[in-house]
Amino acid sequence: MRFFDYSITATDPATSARRGTLHTPHGPVETPVFMPVGTRATVKGVTAPQLLDIGAQVVLANTYHLFLRPGHDLIAEAGGLHAFMNWDGAILTDSGGFQIFSLADTLSLDDDGVRFRSIVDGVWHSWTPEDNMAVQQALGADIAMVLDVCPPYPASEHEVAEAVRRSASWAARCKTAHHREDQALFGIVQGGLYPDLRAESVERTAEIGFPGYGIGGYSVGEPHDAMLESLEPVCAALPRERPRYLMGVGTPTSMLRAIGLGVDMFDCVLPTRTARTGTALSSNGRMNLKNARYARDFTPLDPSCSCPTCTGYTRAYLRHLVVMKEMLGSILISIHNLAFLLDLMSEARTAIEEGRYGAFLAEWMSGPGADDY
Repeated sequence: MRFFDYSITATDPATSARRGTLHTPHGPVETPVFMPVGTRATVKGVTAPQLLDIGAQVVLANTYHLFLRPGHDLIAEAGGLHAFMNWDGAILTDSGGFQIFSLADTLSLDDDGVRFRSIVDGVWHSWTPEDNMAVQQALGADIAMVLDVCPPYPASEHEVAEAVRRSASWAARCKTAHHREDQALFGIVQGGLYPDLRAESVERTAEIGFPGYGIGGYSVGEPHDAMLESLEPVCAALPRERPRYLMGVGTPTSMLRAIGLGVDMFDCVLPTRTARTGTALSSNGRMNLKNARYARDFTPLDPSCSCPTCTGYTRAYLRHLVVMKEMLGSILISIHNLAFLLDLMSEARTAIEEGRYGAFLAEWMSGPGADDY
């Protein structure tokens, strides 16, 4: 099997869900998969061995932030991201486009590329698609993403159309500039909530040809139902034999519904960001551990979870850590929240293998936690 081949091993008869394997230089990735976000070459508060222990397969890092600090040249000197962060699993680097375009008041944009101001020291930098490829190839992740234009929500049809046009042009330039054979380059589909523009973006990006496709421009403030309605025809139109990566989406309900539409890969800061506010994820919904009801609750955080947090600590102790602002609280809840989403993806893979994903999804959607995500 060649690196970055994607094999679909099972499909669900009642939905468009698929079970697959993506082959990378750092091992196979079983899909559907949730990928913990390690923006600055670290999943906040969680070590590489802990990530491995709870079943993480792929970790994300962000090109924009690593370009600013410590710099891609330094990381390349260290032996690349895998060596730098002591992670031997697969790594995906986002291009940083989302971060740049989320700071709209500190950038200028034309067909050649983007000029942006550093959030670290205010210095101006310029990136062409070729520059971005040079940075990502120096970082050395298994999967790199093309530099695209991510418009905000809401945006006018004209603005989104310009983003689609530019993103397609830049994707072609990224592919030409990308030469690292041990790294896959994924294209990205844009188009907002405009069906015709989504269809155009799919067609133009697929025509260039990539070993995988990101679906961007979602999770930027649009209603979830509108996102999923727009997402369905995108999945149907993308090449069947390539993995589909819904970028920045990671709530349990959204992921499970998107899997039913044919999405294979997800990432989101949700599990670690909510952990730092004292919130734990569970099949019964979100648990705010600041709540006084947990002060004398000596049961596990989630009795059905076998992660190190749930097998070793009580709700009362975790609440104590959260209330006292002890860093261990954020760490332990982060481990649990990540394990919860990773286990959910494992359950989804099993359900697809057994041809019962439709029933699995229906059960989740009728459960007590669905409305809380």
